[in-house]
Amino acid sequence: MSEKWMPPIYWDGDAVAILDQRVLPHREVFLRCTTPHQVVSAIKNMAIRGAPAIGVAGAMALALGARSLNAADPQTFRRKFVRICEQVKAARPTGNNLRWAVEKVYAVIAENPGADVLELQQLIRRRADEILTKDVQDNLAIGRFGAEVVPAGARILTYCNAGALATADYGTAVGVIRSAHAADPTVSVYSCETRPFLQGARLTSFELMRAGIPVTLITDNSVGSLMQHKGIDFVVVGADRIAANGDTANKIGTYTVAVLAQAHGIPFYIAAPRSTIDPSLPDGSGIPIEQRDPREVTHMNGKPVAPQGVPALNPAFDVTPSRYISGIITEVGILRKPFGKAIRKAMAL
Repeated sequence: MSEKWMPPIYWDGDAVAILDQRVLPHREVFLRCTTPHQVVSAIKNMAIRGAPAIGVAGAMALALGARSLNAADPQTFRRKFVRICEQVKAARPTGNNLRWAVEKVYAVIAENPGADVLELQQLIRRRADEILTKDVQDNLAIGRFGAEVVPAGARILTYCNAGALATADYGTAVGVIRSAHAADPTVSVYSCETRPFLQGARLTSFELMRAGIPVTLITDNSVGSLMQHKGIDFVVVGADRIAANGDTANKIGTYTVAVLAQAHGIPFYIAAPRSTIDPSLPDGSGIPIEQRDPREVTHMNGKPVAPQGVPALNPAFDVTPSRYISGIITEVGILRKPFGKAIRKAMAL
């Protein structure tokens, strides 16, 4: 993020410090987590959200868990550590980065069969640190590649929050915007509010204003009209899971934006690291969609905004078919159609 504030997640001694996104933009409060359970709770309760950030948080939770395990031998350590891995991986189901991070950290045990318990604890912490550092490096690369396809003077639309707050720092979709604006200060942004959790209103607008990038907040249901009146030149959003054919899960409402963009001839790009790609899924139909508490729809700040007792659906994500996507901006370059071939090549690097 900006030099003016701390990263949204970092090591505070032996604790994990997490910027509580539930109270932004009005207060900047850090949660100090000393156990994996506290980090998992922060993930489940949306104190930290965004697929890359959740992956980083999961890796750091495992480092906390490994340090706290009471095990006399590596076999006992492995058995107990597996249970922690399963608990962390189940914190939120849709994003691929969390599963990826857990598997990367657990691989330390298989990679070091002769290590004792203390060595394993140290190696797990080192792997978590590597994941944290690499996320920032990947985001910077995504920003550089993405800026190359942003038109001069573009009015960019983004949906939900794929900025520093959704990552370890800098951002994916917002990283593209930051890099584009650094090269061309005439670039400006429209940020959708993103009901029901208002990540665009509360977080993306907050980040862009702090970065000095012109941003205008719009309601989600005004996107079509804005495109119809030629007010948008480019769309870039983040992702929570990308299937082998390029189908992409992102915050609920992204599919609608993609369809509208295609109808109006506007480029629609995904920005995400390769850790978001799940090659095991041939297409988006297999992506699990998290269903959240209906009260997030029927209430706002704890106050009802709908008739008492009315049923509400609250899927957290939808899937955008790859045919609506112009390109997928990753840390190794922009993947283009046919996405299946491009993804296979990128994952082999």
